[in-house]
Amino acid sequence: MITLKEALKLSSAELETLKDELREKIEAQSDINAYIDVHNVGDGVPIAIKDNIQVKDWSVTSGSKILQGYIAPYSATVIQKLQNAGLTPFGRTNMDEFAMGSTTESSCYGKTLNPHNKECVPGGSSGGSAAAVAAGLAIAALGSDTGGSIRQPAAFCGIVGMKPTYGRVSRYGLGAYASSLDQIGPMTQNVEDAAILYDIISGHDPKDSTSADMAYESVADKLDSSRKMTIAVLPKYIENASDDIKNAYAKTIETLKKAGHTIIEKDMMDPKYDISAYYITATAEATTNLARYDGIRYGKRVEGENLQETYFNTRSEGFGDEVKRRIMLGNFVLSSGYYDAYYVKAQKVRHLIKEEYEALFKEVDLILSPIAPTVAPKCGEFADPMAMYLSDIYSISVNLAGLPAISLPVDKRADGMPVGLQLIGAAFDEQSVFDGALSLEKELQL
Repeated sequence: MITLKEALKLSSAELETLKDELREKIEAQSDINAYIDVHNVGDGVPIAIKDNIQVKDWSVTSGSKILQGYIAPYSATVIQKLQNAGLTPFGRTNMDEFAMGSTTESSCYGKTLNPHNKECVPGGSSGGSAAAVAAGLAIAALGSDTGGSIRQPAAFCGIVGMKPTYGRVSRYGLGAYASSLDQIGPMTQNVEDAAILYDIISGHDPKDSTSADMAYESVADKLDSSRKMTIAVLPKYIENASDDIKNAYAKTIETLKKAGHTIIEKDMMDPKYDISAYYITATAEATTNLARYDGIRYGKRVEGENLQETYFNTRSEGFGDEVKRRIMLGNFVLSSGYYDAYYVKAQKVRHLIKEEYEALFKEVDLILSPIAPTVAPKCGEFADPMAMYLSDIYSISVNLAGLPAISLPVDKRADGMPVGLQLIGAAFDEQSVFDGALSLEKELQL
């Protein structure tokens, strides 16, 4: 597949030919279920868009029955930035319902398959975007990351996925899951393409109250793979990871040393606290954000004999099991008598996690970490919700601390399944994240 950097040099006629070829490929590999549907807006470079990012006049449903029939009346800021830069939205990609999941199995459109092994999941919640890029059905894609939803599917599908610092990319037009954690980011074939797409979508947006009001800084034109950095590794932190991850981690450390980086061993608090803080925070925010889906203002409505019954019927039929589970948990942790015991305590732990990262980044430039404890599991393996929640153990602290991180493939298992790791940087230091990732990518020559 042509890279984003190369595609930006194509003429309008060449881009039309490319889009026709993409449509044929998408149709031929429809069993992967990476795309919900394909629409073209304008004549720019085609970019796949996750189904929770608003594109004017598109059906945008966040993978849920409750939003069937909703047509976006406006475009998200990131979509406007794409179009201003000569790129165009090209197709909605499948996702876990309301971005709640780690496998893309909770979508109302059915599960997406991993192109490397169709018996395995592509990860989630941006599994459709990851599968599309990995299968050669997209030059690049946009995803959203609330607790690893860009980085984990990128790792499972063997592509590059980047989560920017919270506030660096506008959330205006992103279907909200957990407002203090969500962030849109690029999913691409290589690190340079990720930097190019990041530059296009980043920057302050007055329409987003959480957007960082700071000077715009481009990254792609300053990429430096020869820059030598101090990188922290976490031997104790990865004890719960599988042998596949541990072996890839050890190999990657040696690769980074070979590239001239300084490696120092550090330790972090038990990631079990990350999971507790994350799921309390995320479900509490999700409960509030999803209260608007009542069948009255937009989306699907299931009539009842009165208003209360209409609410009940609409939400019962419109939401899937995982979304209902998280709404219930969120209501519980916010309820009278439990708010202090759960939600307030989770915010205190979140603050500790942020402080721990800040202390680490006084000594190092980057942190090398796993993204998931295993490679992509088989479809249906996470039937137990707790198993799915525990699979987020290495990805969610980055969101709780609002940091930038990039996932890239570092190894392959004997059966060809990709293994990905992540480099985590200090807040608003995307340049170091991309420089370190490019150095590792070049040294690996994958």
